[in-house]
Amino acid sequence: MDYLENKLSIKQWHEDDQPREKLMLKGSSTLSDSELLAILIGSGNRSESALALCKRIMHDASNDLNNLGRMNLKQLMQYKGIGEAKAITIAAALELGKRRQGSSPKEKPIIRNSNDAYKAIGYLLEDLAMEEFWIMHLNHGARLTKLERISIGGIAATIVDLKLIGKTCLENLTSSVILCHNHPSGNLQPSEQDNKLTKRIQDALLLFDINVRDHIIIGGKGYYSYADEGKL
Repeated sequence: MDYLENKLSIKQWHEDDQPREKLMLKGSSTLSDSELLAILIGSGNRSESALALCKRIMHDASNDLNNLGRMNLKQLMQYKGIGEAKAITIAAALELGKRRQGSSPKEKPIIRNSNDAYKAIGYLLEDLAMEEFWIMHLNHGARLTKLERISIGGIAATIVDLKLIGKTCLENLTSSVILCHNHPSGNLQPSEQDNKLTKRIQDALLLFDINVRDHIIIGGKGYYSYADEGKL
């Protein structure tokens, strides 16, 4: 069907078609999160239109895309009308949005402080259900050259291999690093294990004249900086 040739007003369209028509006539920026989600899934269930179903899903996620991003396929499929294919479509769209946010300009950013570091990596870690450990490779001018995930763990910890960190830093000719990991609980305070790991990595990389400039802990929409707190 050619939507542009139809003379009905948007309100006269079937509810499942309204978001599509609105996007074509007014642009994607005018649509709510629920409307965009409804376009992705296409149809609802016997008792709900796609739009009504998506409004309910977003309500359950507190109307927060970060909360929606934390839902796994099984959780999405608990909604009647969301099968495996639709759940995968939603997950893929959210991942594309995340990657677009993190797509790098031609010139990598210079990391001057903890806020620069958070802006460069926070979007990757803030809504994860499992703990991950990353490092930010910096060159001699403190310019970011690479973001690299070192390990994935459980909800409370992840194992970090010092030999792997040393190897990748040498391969990438890294001058300094910023350590990064997330706390899925949202608690930003470092644990004693975090403190010990930071010191061990510092000591190991010092042998190669590689400086650990900071260790950022990310939880929710905030972060903790070892450098800002004078703990490095």
